Amino acid sequence: MVPFPSQGHINPLLKLAKILHTKGFHITFVNTEFNHIRLLKSRGSNTLSGIPSFNFETIPDGLPPPSNMDATQSIPALYAKYLTDGHLETIIDWIPGMKNIALRDLPGIYHTTDPHDKLLDFVVEQIEAASRASAILLPTFDALETDVLIALSTMFPKVYTIGPMELLLDHHQTSDSESKFESINCNLWKEESECLKWLDSLEHNSVLYVNFGSVIVMKPQQVVELAWGLANSKKKFFWVIRPDLVEGEASIVPQDFVSETKERGLMVSWCQQEQVLKHHAVAGFLTHCGWNSTLESIPNGVPLLCCPFFNDQTLNCKYACDEWGFGMMMNSDDVKRDLVEKLVKELLEGQKGKQLKTTAMKWKKLAQEAANTDGSSFLNLEKMVNEVLLPTRN
Repeated sequence: MVPFPSQGHINPLLKLAKILHTKGFHITFVNTEFNHIRLLKSRGSNTLSGIPSFNFETIPDGLPPPSNMDATQSIPALYAKYLTDGHLETIIDWIPGMKNIALRDLPGIYHTTDPHDKLLDFVVEQIEAASRASAILLPTFDALETDVLIALSTMFPKVYTIGPMELLLDHHQTSDSESKFESINCNLWKEESECLKWLDSLEHNSVLYVNFGSVIVMKPQQVVELAWGLANSKKKFFWVIRPDLVEGEASIVPQDFVSETKERGLMVSWCQQEQVLKHHAVAGFLTHCGWNSTLESIPNGVPLLCCPFFNDQTLNCKYACDEWGFGMMMNSDDVKRDLVEKLVKELLEGQKGKQLKTTAMKWKKLAQEAANTDGSSFLNLEKMVNEVLLPTRN
């Protein structure tokens, strides 16, 4: 039993604990250290000694000691710590194929307490629809998510991993088809191709690529802090700033930042990301960690500085940093220039950055193997065509 640490929550839960104990349950009742001290002070040192199979334990609440030990703690402060340090630290150990996952790592939709949440309903509908699908195609590769794929294969009859798509496309198109497909593009913003010429002029592994994808909206202060962190790092950077990156206003960085970095920085509104990531000058990628950006970095051996905002980005960040080992995390809710400077320097020239680069190159090799003509993704694509698509035509 772990009640929210206020009187009105402790009392009823303690009553329930007593009821359950009478039915033969063993009880461990957990108070915060602060409340434990208050209980001992108010009711005597033997109050919480317990009885057989009914024990009391304590945990810290994460708040600084109050000046008045008899005062009620701030409810908003307790709730905030519960969300950030407690409830998001809650380990989720029942998702098949996923280990060492905390609630905070999951997309925000899974934090909802509203059983009628429309987005949650949508997710449930899509999962039900997936169970009726002839096949499920996943833009990943076997070596990257082995445990998850094994778990999914027990739930869905036909799961095919066909990633990275960039490499598979390279294996399937000829020079004729490549020229034919050249005009087929779906970027929603005009690409500024001069950035590639700028990168051509720079030395190998010298530039940080910065792009927060197509849907992230940042606060003005986040952009300002990020900008000065980049400037203070003294490193070269290439930053994609969409026209709608900052909510309600033009995506404008401080003018003195532009003057300060004009010799080592380039800013454009959009670019061909895959071309940038495979460029020899790019040493690291500061990203929101959307799945496309994450997967596009892997075939090019580019380590990540992960700054997730919402949806799958937090989980992708968790895996990139803790499971796959080619990323470092930066908290999007607390973008500070000093930390940005430190992380950028570490990624581009520090020992940690070198380790991430080494690991990223190992994943690049595994991605290439998956896309080879005898690799898992290539064979899965062929298998999917033969088992799913062709029979439906006959």
